[in-house]
Amino acid sequence: MLSSKSDVERLKEINLNIVSEYPAVQEINKTIRQLLSDDSVETHVCNAVEICLTEALNNIIKHAYSGNNDKVIDVTLRKDTNYLEFELRDEGIPREKLVINDLSFDPNDIEGLPESGMGLFIIKQLMDEINYYSLNGKNYFTLKKWLY
Repeated sequence: MLSSKSDVERLKEINLNIVSEYPAVQEINKTIRQLLSDDSVETHVCNAVEICLTEALNNIIKHAYSGNNDKVIDVTLRKDTNYLEFELRDEGIPREKLVINDLSFDPNDIEGLPESGMGLFIIKQLMDEINYYSLNGKNYFTLKKWLY
């Protein structure tokens, strides 16, 4: 909730959408990186956002849409002086619940790396807040990064 007129003036909101194809993930990341760079967001934050959006959008394509490449994924970017927030919305198969387990592995043992769960683990490590819910046939996945 916005608490004052000054909050409304600071907040930026941009709505984008892509077709559920892997090349579209690369294109939306380019667009978002440019928007963030133009707004002087630090490079390391842009890098973290790109990694997390790639993982989250690829998961939607693979799991929620089962690889079907003619569905839509809506992305809303919200930014103010304190945070970046990305809300991803799809109409695919909902998750039963979002569980992100901590992973323990030897980074020197390439063969022993986990085969699934790495993307969500990375998102959890790079973002400050994440939330998932499904409502009225839509899935909502929100990623938040504090900027201070």
